[in-house]
Amino acid sequence: MKKRKSILEEIFINCRKASKSLASLSSEQKGDILKSLAEKIEGSVDKIKVENKKDLDRMETSDPKYDRLLLTDARIQGLANSLRVVASLKDPVGEVLLKKTLPNGLELEKIANPLGVVGIIYESRPNVTIDVASLCLRSGNAAILKGGKEAHFSNTILVSLIHDVLTAFNIPTEAVTLLPADRAYTHELLKAEKYVDVIIPRGSAGLINFVRSNSLIPTIETGAGVCHTYVEKTADLDMAAAIIVNAKVTRPSVCNSLDTAIVDKEVAAELIPKILAGFKEFNVEVYADEVSYKIFKENGYELLQKATPEDFGREWLDFKASFKVVDGFDEALEHIEKNSSRHSEAIITADTALAERFIRDVDAASVYHNASTRFTDGEEFGLGAEIGISTQKLHARGPFALEKMVTEKWVLRGNGQIR
Repeated sequence: MKKRKSILEEIFINCRKASKSLASLSSEQKGDILKSLAEKIEGSVDKIKVENKKDLDRMETSDPKYDRLLLTDARIQGLANSLRVVASLKDPVGEVLLKKTLPNGLELEKIANPLGVVGIIYESRPNVTIDVASLCLRSGNAAILKGGKEAHFSNTILVSLIHDVLTAFNIPTEAVTLLPADRAYTHELLKAEKYVDVIIPRGSAGLINFVRSNSLIPTIETGAGVCHTYVEKTADLDMAAAIIVNAKVTRPSVCNSLDTAIVDKEVAAELIPKILAGFKEFNVEVYADEVSYKIFKENGYELLQKATPEDFGREWLDFKASFKVVDGFDEALEHIEKNSSRHSEAIITADTALAERFIRDVDAASVYHNASTRFTDGEEFGLGAEIGISTQKLHARGPFALEKMVTEKWVLRGNGQIR
C-alpha cells in the first residue's frame, strides 16, 4: 500500500499534467464547459440538496457557519447563473499587455498566461467549490481544492458534477481535484511547491494565519473582513441608519458585513434610536463603548453588552456588532487604522471633502462613501465569481476574480540577435 505522501505526490503530478490540457483550450471551449456545468447543476438540484443536508445535520443551526454551508434552491440556481456569467466574461489568457520593438530589432510582447496549478484551502462554504472551479477553468488553470470537513458531502457532489462535465469534454478530471477533508492533507499541500504555483486560503483569520506561517508556496490571502461604517456628524442620519442595519443583518456570516459602527458624538444620541427597530427584528447583540452603551440603555435596547477592547477589531460573522463613539473624523480614522483588516470601510457624510480624505487615507481594499460595505463582491462589481476578497497588496487586491487568475510571460521574436 502506498504511503499517503506518495499518493498525494501522484495526485499533484496528475493535476499539473491536466493543467497543460486546460492551457491548450480555446476561449470558446472553456466557455462551453462552464455552460454545460451550469446545466448539469440545474439538473441536479435535488441530488445536491440531499448531500448538503448530510453536512447540515452535523452542525448546530446556531453556528454562524450554518448559513454559509446551506445550499437552497435559490443558491444552487445562483451557482448556475454565476457559471454562465463567468463563461461570458472576456478570457484574460493570451491578452497582449505590452508590445514594442527594442532598439536591437527584437519584437517584445508581454502576454497574460495561466498561473498553472492553483491550490485553494477553504472552510464551510461549498459555493466556493463552484466559484473557484469556474474561475480556474475559464482562465486555463487546474485547481486543487481543500475544503473543510463541515462541507465534505456538499463539496464531493459538486466536484463529481464537475468531473462528469470534464469527462464529456475529454478533459482529465484531475484538472479539478478535491483533496480529502483530513487536515493532514493541508500540510502536504502547503509543501508541494514543485507542483502547485499559488496557494489561496479563504476563510477565518486562523486559517489564513496558519497558511501564511506554513506554506512553502506563494500565497495570495483572501483576508478576514473586519468592516467599519463611520457616521460623520454631517451625515443624513436616516441614510446612515439604513446602511448600518443593511450592512449588519442582510447576511452577517459573510466577510463584507458590518462589524463595528463608529459614530460622531454630536449625532450618536439621534442616530442610535433610528437603528433599534432594524436591530430588534434580527436580535442583533450590541457590544457598546461607554457612551453608546448609555444611549442604547436609555432607549430600552436589551441585547446589550459593555464592550471590551477585544470587541473592536473582531470579525463577528453573526448577528453581533460593536459600537464606538468618537470625537470627530481624526479619531475615527485612528480607530479604523488600529482595528481594520484592510477589507472594506465606509464613511457616511454630507461633507464631500471629508469623504475624499477618507477615501485617500483609509488603507483598505474597498472604501465607500454613503453606501453599505455589503457590495464588496466580485459579482456586484461586475467581475463574475470570485475566489475571495484579497486584503494584501501584491498581485490582487479586493475581489480576486477572473482578471487576476493570470500571470505574465515575456515573448521575444528576433532574427539572430546576440548580446
